[in-house]
Amino acid sequence: MTQPSITIAGRRIADDAPPYIIAELSANHNGSLDTALRIVEEAKKAGADAVKLQTYRADTITLNADSDDFQIKGGLWDGRTLYELYEEAHMPWEWHKPLFDRARELDISIFSSPFDNTAVDLLEDLNTPAYKIASFEAVDLPLIKYVASTGKPMIISTGMADAEEIEEAISAAREGGCKELAILHCVSGYPAPAEDYNLKTIADMRQRFGLVTGLSDHTLDNTTAIASVVLGAALIEKHFTLDRSGGGPDDSFSLEPEDLAALCRDSKTAWRAMGEVNYGRKSSEKSNTKFRRSLYFVKSMKAGTVIKSDSIRSIRPGYGLAPKFITDVLGKKLRENVEIGQPVKRCLFE
Repeated sequence: MTQPSITIAGRRIADDAPPYIIAELSANHNGSLDTALRIVEEAKKAGADAVKLQTYRADTITLNADSDDFQIKGGLWDGRTLYELYEEAHMPWEWHKPLFDRARELDISIFSSPFDNTAVDLLEDLNTPAYKIASFEAVDLPLIKYVASTGKPMIISTGMADAEEIEEAISAAREGGCKELAILHCVSGYPAPAEDYNLKTIADMRQRFGLVTGLSDHTLDNTTAIASVVLGAALIEKHFTLDRSGGGPDDSFSLEPEDLAALCRDSKTAWRAMGEVNYGRKSSEKSNTKFRRSLYFVKSMKAGTVIKSDSIRSIRPGYGLAPKFITDVLGKKLRENVEIGQPVKRCLFE
């Protein structure tokens, strides 16, 4: 079976490549282009492969209405209307070009989640190398098809989606013309508890859908993300901010620069540690084989002596016969004198 893979801006993403780390800028600009630019710079310093934006305006994602349907009740944004939240959180469209330009200067990939067709058109003008479909838009099949029509690689996040809805989103992407597609296991809680993640789902998704599969992680630390690598996550997306206490809509559940650097480092360590099925002796072990147990004489004896159980012992180091051969040696006669502390060798017996 062919190894599924996608390529974003020349970086191959697959099971046999190091995890692809996406720093989600989201609303963490907190109304400042300078902050957004610094986030891009810090993501590069931390070792992330890509920065991801969100491209929408409040009026392209919802209505300016305060009826019950449009009120947020409970959770991090309790008491606000959708319009109020998105008006604060959105990234002005005129910021996209300077952010794309800065990322390209730094040689870090940058792409975005579009939330309507006009956002796709803007991102096409900027020659985005890829697209991400947010979990909440995974059921917007017309949008998925429109994104797919660009021919760019796509990543679809699957928070809240059941298996049938994931299949529908994949089918829409394929029907729209997408050739390179990845999906992310996701829990759309902000933050999400680790126990909600059910990371074993990643392995099932890889087998069921046959696509490059990763994790969009909304937990507060890196443990879940690093564990996901061992279960087959080839991409990891985490929200990223300069300061978790910055007061913005997404700051409180985002990684800070030190955390992102640790994720980039530790996820790659986990990936390397997986390796392959291998029962052979490893290079780091070879010098220690001499400290394994083996058979040694524990008394000095003359030639012709019959070996008894009190004549030899299994001890460290490992220069003698392996302990499993002790029954072969008991009752044998020595062909030459031996000294206490001498390793047991077959050539010493008649």
